[in-house]
Amino acid sequence: MKKFLIEPHGRLQEWVADEKGYFKDEGLDYELLNSYATAASGYALVQSTETAAPEVKRGAFENMERGRAADISCACHWAVNRASSTGHGQMWGHAYSVTPSAIVVPPESPIKKSRDLAQGEVGVGYHSGSYFSAIQALEKILKPDEIKLRFIGQPQDRLAALLDRKVDAANMFGAPLYMVEQQGFRKILDTTFMIGFLLHPDANVEDIKRYFRALQRAQRDIDLEPERYKHYFLKELPEKYHRMIDVSGFGPGERLVFEPYTREMFEQTHRWMENEKLFSEEMGTRDYDRSVAAQG
Repeated sequence: MKKFLIEPHGRLQEWVADEKGYFKDEGLDYELLNSYATAASGYALVQSTETAAPEVKRGAFENMERGRAADISCACHWAVNRASSTGHGQMWGHAYSVTPSAIVVPPESPIKKSRDLAQGEVGVGYHSGSYFSAIQALEKILKPDEIKLRFIGQPQDRLAALLDRKVDAANMFGAPLYMVEQQGFRKILDTTFMIGFLLHPDANVEDIKRYFRALQRAQRDIDLEPERYKHYFLKELPEKYHRMIDVSGFGPGERLVFEPYTREMFEQTHRWMENEKLFSEEMGTRDYDRSVAAQG
């Protein structure tokens, strides 16, 4: 029998469940894979800091479209919605998570208010949470032609580009957000967003339920004593940054919500992406009942 493969999302819950033996208590024979959310695909791979942040036109959706090895993995709910509606696995309909997120600027930046973001580019990840959440937040403040986004890769790429002053602003979440705040970067616009869970087509639903029961126990532990587990954020950041970090100043990060991702949520999100024309191809024809594992 093959192992249950878990791809974490740069958060604490899987590490706590592993440490406390909650996955084993549920009878899971599992393996934690390297997370797509903590990898790099753009600027962080460039050796010379003299090089401008390269544009990367691939992101979380494209990663899911190619196919993920994990039985369960995560991405922003927009990308998971799109992936599930086009047949690249199913969205789990019984839980989601919410991550603190923000567009930040260097301490010396002339940008002071969210309206000032019309003055420069905002670094985001293509077809990923930082992209969709930036648009959702910025369109309430700026005119469409004032929103300027630069696709510079994944969270580690945006972190490196910010620290090297290669981008005017960037949309950050998780450990990279906490880290740049400790370096004096200023929050200009809150972009907190939802994250969804994607099931591999061959995933065993009973194993999925065991996984979530373990994560629910871990979430309670984090809620009760978050300071005990913040050291796991160091696993989500390159070692070269560890001396710059004081995890005691970090927040708890992404929080799991054990509530349904409803039909209304799915359809509203789907319509928004269609109306914004965020994908060049059709949005997919699979409806909620086929796209979301909402039964059981």
